[in-house]
This record gives sequence, C-alpha cells and structure tokens, in this order.
Amino acid sequence: MKKTLLFDLDGTLLPMDQDQFVQSYFSRLAKKMADRIDPKQLVDTIWKGTGAMIMNDGRATNEQVFWQVFDKLTGLHHETLEEEFFDYYKNEFNEAVEACAPTPLANEIVRALKAKGYTLVLATNPIFPRVATENRIRWAGLDQNDFAWITTFESCRYCKPNPKYYEEILNRLQLDPKQCVMIGNDVKEDMTARSLGMEGWLITDCLLNTEKLPVECEFEGTLAELLKKIETL
Repeated sequence: MKKTLLFDLDGTLLPMDQDQFVQSYFSRLAKKMADRIDPKQLVDTIWKGTGAMIMNDGRATNEQVFWQVFDKLTGLHHETLEEEFFDYYKNEFNEAVEACAPTPLANEIVRALKAKGYTLVLATNPIFPRVATENRIRWAGLDQNDFAWITTFESCRYCKPNPKYYEEILNRLQLDPKQCVMIGNDVKEDMTARSLGMEGWLITDCLLNTEKLPVECEFEGTLAELLKKIETL
C-alpha cells in the first residue's frame, strides 16, 4: 500500500499557463526593481540564477546558489535588495494568479487523501522562496498545513529533474520510495521519480513534455480522473 503522495504544484494542483505566468511574474518584478537594477539585466540574471539552481550539485542550498550568481552578475550585494524582493513576493507577485485557473478539484483531492490517512508532500521545484510558494498554495485553494513538507529554495540543495531532489525528500522524511507516488504534469521533471522506485502519476490538464519523451507512468489522466481513482483507493 502506498503511504506517501508527493504532489507537484504549478500545472498540477494549480493549473496554469506557464508562459503567461512567467511573463506576468517577470514583468511585475522588473517594474518593482526598476530603480535598483535594469529590467533586462534583472530578468537575464534571474534566468541564469535559476539555471544554476537546476544544476546545483548539493554544495549549497538553492537559495545560496541563486544569490551567488545574482551578486556576481550584477555586482550588487543581494542583502541590500532582499527586503524589496520579499515585499514583491508578498504583494505584487499575487497578481500573477491571472495566469492560473484554480480548481476546487485540488482541495477535493487533498481532502480525500487526508481522510484516507495518506501523508502528503508538496514537491514543487524549489526555485522559489517559501513566501512565494505559500502564496501559490493559497491560490490553489489549499492549506500549507496539509503537507508534511514543502520544498523551497531555502531548504533544498537540488532541483527537478535531478533524481537527487527526490532522494533529498526521501532521506529527510525517512520514506521508502516503494511506498511513494509522485504526481505531476511534467514528463521529464516529475516522472524521473520513477527511477528511484516510486510510482509516477501523470496529470494531463496542463501536460508538459517539451522534449517529447516517451510517457512511462502508472497512471495518466486529468485531475477529475485522479479524484475518481482516489475514491477507489
């Protein structure tokens, strides 16, 4: 019997248009910081910092890796800007919900699983600070307290699709991968958890498979179909 279910957030529990989300997110952040850093340089630096986090080999937290790249490329000290960044995530960032299509199915799924005694982990790619992730959880109509752990850039040393990202979760929570399921919408990022022995359940409402990889999973369907599956567990 599977005991722990790991959920992706963006595009899974929180349906969204990823391109629109990125545009909304960056445009508002660039406007917020325009008097401190050139908007084009800011966006370019964030992309490069994100790339560095995705390639993180565990030498530091994703947060530390990101700010190292930021400081090097901008010549600034991120400590002088952190307050403005976090103010953005607490406020203007919330307007990026316009790119999302929250569904009550997310809450119904979580409630059904909790009622059946499953442990839930929010395994969202840890490239955002916790404040931004907590906001996106709220957009999805969910409660952060429903999750045994939430992956954010402050606490993680790897990113998807690196299998070590999933190993970090397993080790932290002392989980047996054979008793875990990874549920997500990205064939590459989420289904790589199967390489560790987890089941992979692929959600197709906002399916991502940019590299056209073969789909290998134990379940494939919409959130509505996932809810029906859960009711039979």
